[in-house]
Amino acid sequence: MPAPKRRPAPKRLAPKRPARPGAVVLLALALAVPATAGPARADDTPLPPGAAQTSPPPQVDAHAPGLKLRAGATLAPARVLDIVSVVESQGGEERRSDTPDSVTFALQAEVLFSKDSAKLSHDATDRIAAIADVVTKQHATTVRVFGFTDNLGSSAHGLVLSKQRAEAVHSVLEQQLSDAGITYEIRGYGEEYPIADNSTEAGRKKNRRVEVTFPRTTS
Repeated sequence: MPAPKRRPAPKRLAPKRPARPGAVVLLALALAVPATAGPARADDTPLPPGAAQTSPPPQVDAHAPGLKLRAGATLAPARVLDIVSVVESQGGEERRSDTPDSVTFALQAEVLFSKDSAKLSHDATDRIAAIADVVTKQHATTVRVFGFTDNLGSSAHGLVLSKQRAEAVHSVLEQQLSDAGITYEIRGYGEEYPIADNSTEAGRKKNRRVEVTFPRTTS
């Protein structure tokens, strides 16, 4: 007798997964969560008090038809993110940051002072004089000089040293700009407001710095 024919096994169909509207939900959540108040930079790095000069955010009509908000979503408060142009020397000893409202020069402590000292080196005067030239060209009437350290040593020592270094830079700036009628703000912040990782020497070197900031009045 011929062998009976086997029926092919039925194909198993994978169960259908329900659609996941994740992208839509995330969009709605993003629109519903309010932004934190106050000015912000693109990288959200904390700024020392008085260092930021940001224009007020524009008024946005939440009911404008072009927004096409999802039902139930709300528009978060507008935030202003400064457009920052940064130019840094090859070794990172000097960095210039330009925004539409201000100019900031950051000089690493090693190019200005000896270790754990607030006495300016011979080369420091030329570097500060170059900054004074830019202050003059911008016709600035307010200049902020802020000192910073890394997180090595005691916090109290860092506050004192950073203030002394800021005062030393201010002294040279004032000599260079003696007839400019400028108001100065000098502060030492110690290890506060780092701009790099304090767990590495390269990062600590960037954090040991003096910043000179003034308003931009010309392009």
